[in-house]
Amino acid sequence: MSRRSPPPSPPPPQRFANPQSLSDWLEPRLPSDSFAAWGVKPGTKNVHNLWLELSDGETSITDSTPPVRAVSVVTVRVIGKNGNILVEGRQELSDGSVRERFRPLSEKMKPDETPEEAVFRAVREELGSIFSGEDDVVQRVKILPGSYSRRVEEKNSMSYPGLPARYALHSVDATVRGLPEEDFCTEEDECDGETVEETRAAGKAVTVKRHHWKWVSPGSVRA
Repeated sequence: MSRRSPPPSPPPPQRFANPQSLSDWLEPRLPSDSFAAWGVKPGTKNVHNLWLELSDGETSITDSTPPVRAVSVVTVRVIGKNGNILVEGRQELSDGSVRERFRPLSEKMKPDETPEEAVFRAVREELGSIFSGEDDVVQRVKILPGSYSRRVEEKNSMSYPGLPARYALHSVDATVRGLPEEDFCTEEDECDGETVEETRAAGKAVTVKRHHWKWVSPGSVRA
Protein backbone atom coordinates (compact mmCIF):
# COMPACT_ATOMS: atom_id res chain seq x y z
CA MET A 1 0.00 0.00 0.00
CA SER A 2 1.52 3.30 -1.08
CA ARG A 3 1.83 6.16 1.34
CA ARG A 4 0.13 9.39 0.46
CA SER A 5 2.49 12.33 0.10
CA PRO A 6 1.89 15.23 2.48
CA PRO A 7 0.29 18.31 0.94
CA PRO A 8 2.78 20.89 -0.33
CA SER A 9 3.61 23.76 1.97
CA PRO A 10 2.21 27.16 0.96
CA PRO A 11 4.69 29.46 -0.74
CA PRO A 12 6.49 31.72 1.74
CA PRO A 13 5.45 35.36 2.00
CA GLN A 14 7.47 37.86 0.01
CA ARG A 15 9.46 40.88 1.20
CA PHE A 16 10.37 43.91 -0.91
CA ALA A 17 12.85 46.71 -0.27
CA ASN A 18 10.71 49.42 -1.85
CA PRO A 19 7.55 49.94 -3.95
CA GLN A 20 9.49 49.78 -7.22
CA SER A 21 10.86 46.32 -6.47
CA LEU A 22 7.33 45.18 -5.62
CA SER A 23 6.02 46.66 -8.87
CA ASP A 24 8.74 44.91 -10.89
CA TRP A 25 7.88 41.62 -9.21
CA LEU A 26 4.11 41.98 -9.68
CA GLU A 27 4.00 43.16 -13.28
CA PRO A 28 4.78 39.82 -15.00
CA ARG A 29 2.54 37.92 -12.58
CA LEU A 30 -0.68 39.90 -13.08
CA PRO A 31 -2.87 40.71 -16.10
CA SER A 32 -1.39 43.88 -17.58
CA ASP A 33 -4.73 45.67 -17.91
CA SER A 34 -5.59 44.92 -14.28
CA PHE A 35 -2.26 46.04 -12.86
CA ALA A 36 -2.35 49.22 -14.96
CA ALA A 37 -5.67 50.14 -13.29
CA TRP A 38 -4.16 50.27 -9.80
CA GLY A 39 -4.50 53.80 -8.47
CA VAL A 40 -6.00 54.92 -11.79
CA LYS A 41 -9.44 53.33 -11.71
CA PRO A 42 -11.56 55.25 -9.16
CA GLY A 43 -11.73 53.50 -5.80
CA THR A 44 -8.57 51.44 -6.28
CA LYS A 45 -5.27 51.63 -4.42
CA ASN A 46 -1.76 51.66 -5.89
CA VAL A 47 1.45 49.70 -5.43
CA HIS A 48 2.58 52.10 -2.70
CA ASN A 49 -0.45 51.09 -0.64
CA LEU A 50 0.31 47.40 -1.04
CA TRP A 51 3.98 47.90 -0.20
CA LEU A 52 3.01 49.73 3.01
CA GLU A 53 0.62 46.90 3.94
CA LEU A 54 3.43 44.39 3.43
CA SER A 55 5.93 46.50 5.38
CA ASP A 56 3.50 46.91 8.29
CA GLY A 57 2.76 43.18 8.34
CA GLU A 58 -0.94 43.78 7.66
CA THR A 59 -0.71 41.77 4.44
CA SER A 60 1.37 38.92 3.08
CA ILE A 61 1.68 37.85 -0.55
CA THR A 62 2.62 34.44 -1.92
CA ASP A 63 5.29 33.70 -4.50
CA SER A 64 2.92 32.33 -7.12
CA THR A 65 1.32 33.30 -10.43
CA PRO A 66 -0.92 35.04 -9.79
CA PRO A 67 0.20 35.95 -6.27
CA VAL A 68 -2.37 35.66 -3.48
CA ARG A 69 -2.74 38.49 -0.97
CA ALA A 70 -3.58 37.23 2.52
CA VAL A 71 -5.02 39.59 5.10
CA SER A 72 -6.83 39.30 8.42
CA VAL A 73 -9.68 41.76 8.94
CA VAL A 74 -11.75 42.60 11.99
CA THR A 75 -15.36 43.62 11.33
CA VAL A 76 -17.29 45.43 14.05
CA ARG A 77 -21.07 45.43 13.77
CA VAL A 78 -21.80 48.53 15.84
CA ILE A 79 -25.35 48.28 17.13
CA GLY A 80 -27.35 51.42 17.91
CA LYS A 81 -30.04 52.05 20.48
CA ASN A 82 -32.85 50.95 18.17
CA GLY A 83 -31.04 47.85 16.89
CA ASN A 84 -29.82 49.43 13.67
CA ILE A 85 -26.29 48.73 12.42
CA LEU A 86 -23.67 51.38 11.66
CA VAL A 87 -22.26 51.10 8.13
CA GLU A 88 -19.73 53.13 6.22
CA GLY A 89 -21.69 54.41 3.26
CA ARG A 90 -18.75 55.81 1.33
CA GLN A 91 -15.17 57.04 1.58
CA GLU A 92 -13.62 60.20 0.18
CA LEU A 93 -10.12 59.35 -1.07
CA SER A 94 -7.01 61.49 -1.38
CA ASP A 95 -7.10 61.32 -5.18
CA GLY A 96 -10.51 63.01 -5.20
CA SER A 97 -12.50 59.85 -5.96
CA VAL A 98 -15.31 58.40 -3.86
CA ARG A 99 -15.50 54.71 -2.99
CA GLU A 100 -18.92 53.27 -2.19
CA ARG A 101 -18.79 50.86 0.75
CA PHE A 102 -22.03 50.06 2.62
CA ARG A 103 -20.17 47.84 5.07
CA PRO A 104 -19.81 47.74 8.85
CA LEU A 105 -16.72 49.20 10.46
CA SER A 106 -13.69 47.10 9.47
CA GLU A 107 -9.93 47.30 9.71
CA LYS A 108 -6.93 45.18 8.68
CA MET A 109 -5.34 43.51 11.70
CA LYS A 110 -1.74 44.06 12.77
CA PRO A 111 0.72 41.18 13.31
CA ASP A 112 0.09 39.32 16.60
CA GLU A 113 -2.94 41.52 17.33
CA THR A 114 -5.93 39.83 18.96
CA PRO A 115 -9.42 40.45 17.56
CA GLU A 116 -10.34 42.34 20.73
CA GLU A 117 -7.30 44.61 20.43
CA ALA A 118 -8.13 45.16 16.76
CA VAL A 119 -11.70 46.16 17.64
CA PHE A 120 -10.57 48.99 19.93
CA ARG A 121 -7.97 50.18 17.42
CA ALA A 122 -10.52 50.07 14.57
CA VAL A 123 -12.98 52.20 16.53
CA ARG A 124 -10.21 54.61 17.52
CA GLU A 125 -8.88 54.98 13.95
CA GLU A 126 -12.19 55.04 12.07
CA LEU A 127 -14.48 56.84 14.54
CA GLY A 128 -11.98 58.45 16.90
CA SER A 129 -12.07 61.93 15.38
CA ILE A 130 -15.38 62.56 17.14
CA PHE A 131 -14.01 61.40 20.51
CA SER A 132 -11.40 62.85 22.85
CA GLY A 133 -8.66 60.23 23.03
CA GLU A 134 -7.67 56.58 23.32
CA ASP A 135 -8.85 56.09 26.90
CA ASP A 136 -12.18 57.67 25.99
CA VAL A 137 -12.65 55.20 23.12
CA VAL A 138 -11.85 52.18 25.31
CA GLN A 139 -14.45 53.28 27.83
CA ARG A 140 -17.09 53.76 25.13
CA VAL A 141 -16.76 50.34 23.43
CA LYS A 142 -18.50 47.21 24.72
CA ILE A 143 -18.06 43.95 22.80
CA LEU A 144 -21.18 41.82 23.12
CA PRO A 145 -20.44 38.40 24.69
CA GLY A 146 -20.79 35.40 22.38
CA SER A 147 -20.88 37.51 19.20
CA TYR A 148 -17.41 36.57 17.88
CA SER A 149 -17.18 34.55 14.68
CA ARG A 150 -14.47 33.77 12.13
CA ARG A 151 -14.64 32.73 8.50
CA VAL A 152 -12.36 32.68 5.48
CA GLU A 153 -13.34 34.26 2.17
CA GLU A 154 -11.44 34.10 -1.12
CA LYS A 155 -12.15 36.61 -3.88
CA ASN A 156 -10.45 39.12 -6.16
CA SER A 157 -9.52 42.31 -4.41
CA MET A 158 -11.53 45.42 -5.24
CA SER A 159 -8.65 47.64 -4.15
CA TYR A 160 -6.08 45.80 -6.28
CA PRO A 161 -7.76 44.58 -9.51
CA GLY A 162 -6.54 41.21 -10.76
CA LEU A 163 -4.94 40.23 -7.44
CA PRO A 164 -6.68 37.28 -5.72
CA ALA A 165 -7.13 37.70 -1.99
CA ARG A 166 -7.71 35.41 0.97
CA TYR A 167 -9.45 37.16 3.86
CA ALA A 168 -9.59 35.79 7.40
CA LEU A 169 -12.64 37.68 8.68
CA HIS A 170 -13.05 38.14 12.44
CA SER A 171 -16.45 39.59 13.33
CA VAL A 172 -17.95 40.90 16.57
CA ASP A 173 -21.02 42.84 17.61
CA ALA A 174 -20.43 45.86 19.82
CA THR A 175 -21.96 49.03 21.16
CA VAL A 176 -20.12 52.36 21.10
CA ARG A 177 -21.49 54.89 23.55
CA GLY A 178 -21.90 58.48 22.40
CA LEU A 179 -22.17 58.07 18.62
CA PRO A 180 -24.51 60.47 16.78
CA GLU A 181 -27.95 59.04 16.07
CA GLU A 182 -28.06 60.66 12.63
CA ASP A 183 -25.69 60.25 9.66
CA PHE A 184 -22.20 61.60 10.40
CA CYS A 185 -18.66 61.66 9.02
CA THR A 186 -15.21 61.22 10.52
CA GLU A 187 -11.76 62.36 9.43
CA GLU A 188 -8.78 60.08 8.85
CA ASP A 189 -5.59 61.04 10.68
CA GLU A 190 -2.46 61.55 8.59
CA CYS A 191 0.30 59.17 9.59
CA ASP A 192 3.97 59.10 8.65
CA GLY A 193 6.00 55.93 8.20
CA GLU A 194 8.70 54.75 10.57
CA THR A 195 11.37 54.90 7.84
CA VAL A 196 12.17 57.37 5.08
CA GLU A 197 10.98 54.85 2.47
CA GLU A 198 7.68 54.32 4.29
CA THR A 199 7.10 58.07 4.64
CA ARG A 200 7.80 58.54 0.93
CA ALA A 201 5.42 55.70 0.02
CA ALA A 202 2.71 57.06 2.32
CA GLY A 203 2.89 60.36 0.42
CA LYS A 204 2.18 58.55 -2.86
CA ALA A 205 -0.42 56.09 -1.58
CA VAL A 206 -4.16 56.55 -2.07
CA THR A 207 -5.54 57.27 1.38
CA VAL A 208 -8.95 57.77 2.95
CA LYS A 209 -9.58 61.39 3.90
CA ARG A 210 -13.13 61.14 5.18
CA HIS A 211 -15.54 58.36 6.20
CA HIS A 212 -19.32 58.79 5.85
CA TRP A 213 -21.44 56.73 8.27
CA LYS A 214 -25.12 55.92 8.49
CA TRP A 215 -27.46 53.67 10.47
CA VAL A 216 -29.35 50.96 8.58
CA SER A 217 -31.64 48.06 9.43
CA PRO A 218 -29.84 44.77 10.27
CA GLY A 219 -31.43 42.97 7.32
CA SER A 220 -29.83 45.31 4.80
CA VAL A 221 -26.23 44.73 5.94
CA ARG A 222 -24.04 42.41 3.89
CA ALA A 223 -22.99 39.22 5.60
